[in-house]
Amino acid sequence: MRLTEVLLASLETLVAAGEAEAACRLAGRACAAVRQSNPAAWQRFNVFLHRMIKRLP
Repeated sequence: MRLTEVLLASLETLVAAGEAEAACRLAGRACAAVRQSNPAAWQRFNVFLHRMIKRLP
């Protein structure tokens, strides 16, 4: 899904700007929003969250 790709790229930009916590919060909201309707997108956001959790204080 192209929208998922755009959102993930935006989240990566937030992380690069030092806003990993904000990116994780938004990714969590995205996970919840697509969980039932788009399992593939849910998986991508979930993977993002697991990668980024290491960057949180």
